[in-house]
Amino acid sequence: QVELVESGGGLVQAGSSLRLSCAASGRTFSSYGMGWFRQAPGKEREFVAGLSWSGATTHYADSVKGRFTISRDNAKNTVYLQMNSLKPEDTAVYYCAAAKGSHPSTFRSDFRSWGQGTQVTVSS
Repeated sequence: QVELVESGGGLVQAGSSLRLSCAASGRTFSSYGMGWFRQAPGKEREFVAGLSWSGATTHYADSVKGRFTISRDNAKNTVYLQMNSLKPEDTAVYYCAAAKGSHPSTFRSDFRSWGQGTQVTVSS
């Protein structure tokens, strides 16, 4: 079981940028895909972005395409989510997750480990 710890959340104004980080434990980080999800109050947890074990393949939710970028540094066991042009509707708790396989997925059931989440609040 891999342990994941997110950081980098905060309170920002609309139009600002934030970079979230997720540090993973273990020696097999480079073998599995990773993803970011978010959950706003009263809503279901939703897929935001995902990438393959190498980082060569990425997927994004339509709502963040062109504004968010997911990346990973396998030497540091870390995955990142660069968030630009933030909007109030991006306000949520953001979770990173480790996939069961080497490629990204948009389905929560395809992920085996989750971090504790980091709060992102975007004011208008």
